[in-house]
Amino acid sequence: MPRSLRFLLRAALAVVLFSTSLLCAADAPAESKAARDARMKWFREARFGMFIHWGLYSVPAGTYRGKQIGGIGEWIMNEAEIPVAEYAGYAKQFNPVKFNADEWVSIAKDAGMKYIVITSKHHDGFAMFHSKTSPYNIFDATPFHRDPLKELGAACKKQGIKLGFYYSQAQDWHHPGGFAYATNNRKEGHWDKAQDGDFHKYIREIAIPQVREILTNYGDVSVLWWDTPAGMNRDEVHELAGLLKLQPKIIANNRLGNGIAGDTETPEQFIPATGYPGRDWETCMTMNDTWGYKSHDHNWKPTETLIRNLIDIASKGGNYLLNVGPSNEGQIPGPSVERLQAVGAWLKVNGEAIYGTSAGPFKHGLPWGRATQKDGKIYLHVFDWPKDGKLVVPVANKSGKAALLTAPGSPLETTSGDTGLTIRVPTSAPDKIATVIVLALDGPAQPFMPHVKPAADGSLVLSAAAADIEGSAKLEDRGGQPNIGYWLDTNTKVSWIVEAPAGEYKVETTYAAEASCTGGTFNLVVDDEKVSGTIEGTGSWDAFKTVSLSKLKLAKGGPTTITVQATKINGALMNLRSIKLVKGA
Repeated sequence: MPRSLRFLLRAALAVVLFSTSLLCAADAPAESKAARDARMKWFREARFGMFIHWGLYSVPAGTYRGKQIGGIGEWIMNEAEIPVAEYAGYAKQFNPVKFNADEWVSIAKDAGMKYIVITSKHHDGFAMFHSKTSPYNIFDATPFHRDPLKELGAACKKQGIKLGFYYSQAQDWHHPGGFAYATNNRKEGHWDKAQDGDFHKYIREIAIPQVREILTNYGDVSVLWWDTPAGMNRDEVHELAGLLKLQPKIIANNRLGNGIAGDTETPEQFIPATGYPGRDWETCMTMNDTWGYKSHDHNWKPTETLIRNLIDIASKGGNYLLNVGPSNEGQIPGPSVERLQAVGAWLKVNGEAIYGTSAGPFKHGLPWGRATQKDGKIYLHVFDWPKDGKLVVPVANKSGKAALLTAPGSPLETTSGDTGLTIRVPTSAPDKIATVIVLALDGPAQPFMPHVKPAADGSLVLSAAAADIEGSAKLEDRGGQPNIGYWLDTNTKVSWIVEAPAGEYKVETTYAAEASCTGGTFNLVVDDEKVSGTIEGTGSWDAFKTVSLSKLKLAKGGPTTITVQATKINGALMNLRSIKLVKGA
């Protein structure tokens, strides 16, 4: 994977600014919507896949010359600045005799995964297949002398799992001329003279031929997962893109570079606040802190987190590509297998609410969980079970039929009211991680804004996720928390409906802004009351701080609307994370 999220975001920004359809190359006809929908159908239904990062880096397993190396496991060559010849020596120790392709595919299938994407060549330049292009590969350079990709292809075909390949097209630390991203405060990417050479010769003589090999010699390839778009010119990028015609049904991601948008967005290690409306996407994520195997990384995510991540992603219309990093012996770590078994057990019961679903209808999210939908049904995934036995769904629909997914023959009582449709549920959650309720409404869902109510201490927190946005601004994710960004004009309005007692409230805003935005102004308005704020740069778009404004008076209790609108903008207003109203402060 890329060295850092910042590097990935720079690459992603370049794609956004210069995006053009993958099939808009001069030598390819435009793809019709119907043809694209047919090609993407399996991906949109799958929702869950396995990423496999396996390579020579599994031999040092995060340790070099007796020292544990920081960072992610597959970057150890770069992080520790291991000389090319010394790192290549690990190939003599790489003999994964415990590798069993059928077992790996069974682990994925039992977990409920529908496809696998494995590293055919990562940034260290070592090919995990029998490449005729370079002898630096698992068949020719190791005592293993087998082609695991060919074996995986056969196992996937037998078990009905789609197979895709990751390929690092530009970054290669072994072959002369390959790009290398600088770490450890190096000014240059390369740290060994053996890496020096002609980058464009590397692309012509290594990258292009190897991509042709993996798209020609391994049967049906469902995904080509490019990584690290850097340094290539337009002709090189389009020649690589043109190779995809060897697999007409293939799906390619957005990391090829030079304006090729690809088929899918690839958020890494985070779940975007609202997904990517209008685009197919897939969050790739590790189970611990590394992609490639590190023997000392035991920071495993709980099963609850993995299941809720899957639900959260599906509720926004995306796929979850969850990683395993096999050892140098060819085994998927036990903690990974245990967690995948638990996710699979949950999906065996609740898979109907994940596979083939689309994003839920609730634009502002749900305070107690998430929602997906399919075939006229809304699947309510309840994380926080209501203690009073009343689950409130924020829709204006007057009636609906509801039942636990596990008990379709036992309907739950529903009643409509001012706050939405209330479902009477059992006193305790049948599944403490996520209980699914199936809801069929009397017509299309008519969601309305959730009302913000006082917390236990009487304060009101107007979160970015609960806001109604009108105009250019959009909900985004920074540091795992949503904020309202891209606030570019004074016509944009952001509002919340609150239910709170009348009285005077102290106003606190939490936002981030670059220095150039200093001096921008905005008003916070409720009824005839107004308080104003002036933006002060916080250092960057990620540096959030809390700033107090004047006090705001709520003249009357009950439901009322609070609106924020810019009055002066210097480039952009701010990234707004939340507004907090503290009564009587």
